[in-house]
Amino acid sequence: MSDPTQPSAPDFETRDPNSPEFWDERFERHFTPWDQAGVPSAFRVFAERHRDAAVLIPGCGSAYEAVWLARQGNPVRAIDFSAAAVAAAREQLGAQDAQLVEQADFFTYEPPFEPAWIYERAFFCALPPARRADYVRRMAELLPPGGLLAGFFFLGATPKGPPFGTERAELDALFAPHFELIEDEPVADSIAVFAGRERWLSWRRRA
Repeated sequence: MSDPTQPSAPDFETRDPNSPEFWDERFERHFTPWDQAGVPSAFRVFAERHRDAAVLIPGCGSAYEAVWLARQGNPVRAIDFSAAAVAAAREQLGAQDAQLVEQADFFTYEPPFEPAWIYERAFFCALPPARRADYVRRMAELLPPGGLLAGFFFLGATPKGPPFGTERAELDALFAPHFELIEDEPVADSIAVFAGRERWLSWRRRA
């Protein structure tokens, strides 16, 4: 999720990350510097503690983690509003599990199960800051009391994006009405675009 206005990026036509075409163009041209091409260690550790729990992955991109969860036996549904991202994810999953990925808008999507936890990986920081309150509100609607929102958060303000960094105080204030923070860990295996600025955070939905 590098800033597409930088000289090192291809000359893209679409500049609005609120648009599916923004992400389609980047996936179609294989410009995905936010893609870890694997499963991060913090995710593995967390997921192994929550075997069998139903998981929703919004903004799934290539959905490596969805493959891993499906193999572990977790009910999982991954969504992205970019058709090109969904195609990439289904290629990773293979024919047997392709139905686990849907093209959908997170803000209106109704999953086929109540998620026990929702995985955050470069979705929050892909959203323009004006959508952050909507993100938290929708997460609170989707999760039951005690449900978990867990994943990687990109900290520190950025002049532009995506990725759009968030000051820690702002992040805490956004989540506090609906969630309590129960895990806060450093990340040792970040990819270059996020290096030194990620934390693994786990939030529990308040009753």
